[in-house]
Amino acid sequence: MTTPDHHVVIIGAGFAGIGTSIALQRAGLNDHVLIEEGDDVGGTWNWNTYPGVAVDIPSFSYQFSYERRTDWSRIYAPGEELLAYARHCADKYDVRRRVRFGTRVERAVFDEDDRLWRLTTDTGEEVTARFVVGATGALTQPKPPDIQGLASFAGTTMHTARWDHDVDLRGQRVGIIGTGASAVQVIPAIADEVAELTVFQRTPIWCLPKPDARLPGALRWALGRLPFGDVGPRIASQAFVEATFPLPAHFNGVVPLATAAEWVGRRYLRQQVRDPEVRDKLTPRYAVGCKRPSFHNEYLATFNRDDVTLQTSPIVKIDRRGVVTQDGRHDLDVLILATGFKVFEQGNMPPFPVTGRDGVDLERWWGEHRLQAYEGASVPGFPNFFTILGPYAYNGSSYFNLIETQARHIVRCLKRARRDGATVVEVTREANDRFFAEMLSRRGNQIFFQDSCSTANSYYFDEHGDVPFRPSPSLEVTMRSARFDLDDYRFAA
Repeated sequence: MTTPDHHVVIIGAGFAGIGTSIALQRAGLNDHVLIEEGDDVGGTWNWNTYPGVAVDIPSFSYQFSYERRTDWSRIYAPGEELLAYARHCADKYDVRRRVRFGTRVERAVFDEDDRLWRLTTDTGEEVTARFVVGATGALTQPKPPDIQGLASFAGTTMHTARWDHDVDLRGQRVGIIGTGASAVQVIPAIADEVAELTVFQRTPIWCLPKPDARLPGALRWALGRLPFGDVGPRIASQAFVEATFPLPAHFNGVVPLATAAEWVGRRYLRQQVRDPEVRDKLTPRYAVGCKRPSFHNEYLATFNRDDVTLQTSPIVKIDRRGVVTQDGRHDLDVLILATGFKVFEQGNMPPFPVTGRDGVDLERWWGEHRLQAYEGASVPGFPNFFTILGPYAYNGSSYFNLIETQARHIVRCLKRARRDGATVVEVTREANDRFFAEMLSRRGNQIFFQDSCSTANSYYFDEHGDVPFRPSPSLEVTMRSARFDLDDYRFAA
């Protein structure tokens, strides 16, 4: 039997990869490497550097539970601070030296004879590993719009996830396609700089007031020095996050918090937008929660400006001069694509071809059987392969809660394999089917499957009409990662 190059290969060196590496090290599983396409750690925060980029949940939740910062400059930290935090964690926990930067995995194939994974990289090199952990995250694969003539535009085109800081927007006629989370941050950040800004909106987003503020230096100093000074903000932040997504999204049938959020959203719109016609265009026709709402204190008011135009007429095509909609032409110098990412769709689930037992392709298997994974971490027929952001892994709370719970799940499996001398770890089909049935049985209380969500154009929905979010409160997710039955896996030497 061939000896693999590494016991574990982690694909991705964003927060998911960093957290997984830390968990492996703590378990004494030190023979692992991270393969990262980018030039630094940080993942989303290394790629996304557009103006106004910031975290969309309070910073005190957007961090590892064992590495709590109290010196964030704001309640919602800007992107550069999050990237600095990623670098800090990678350095402090000895992760950086394990990362192979500038390398993209293009294919993963399970070798049944040698009981290992063979990974092909963009350099043509093959890397072998007994176990593979997919930690590529959700916001990594930009999704360009499918619009006729996009490549023909003679001006500058860029996606928010690949922002070109050499482009000077001052005095330019700028168009931005999309009004999702990235656009909500970009639009107010560039409005003062450009000559004209045209926002092309297909579906309005619920935008709620953001409880953000600069944290005074004295407060940060006190939090860093007082006993348990990092605990109070953490508890308050976690409670806020839980109340603003997991509970209203998954338990709307029991606790209709989304109704209150919608009232707040409509009231905020009336306060922020003067023109009733523009306000009507910015008003969603779907319930809060069908797609992730945004929190921002300047976005809606930006549409009061004379040099900002909200265009809701459908786009017909793009040509050399700009965007052509059903009601006319819009000449532009710069076109910004704020069209989001591939999430629960082909090209990102998984982000590269994965071939398991008997030559089965994972993307094709999911296409035939619907997106599913046992506890969001593993799929039958794909031994020794785990994911951080698998179907039904994420419940919509802090991404760091997801990372820590999934890493705990994976480490428990690998420690059992080490104890038993197992070279193959594979979830049983029975356990996977049981978990999938449980997830589907909870749909009755979820907000996603009410009639109004059909108009939301939400990336939450996959090609099967499923929403592969975990319908569980965060406490349950945490407990199950520590207590799931290891006999749901097959361990073989």
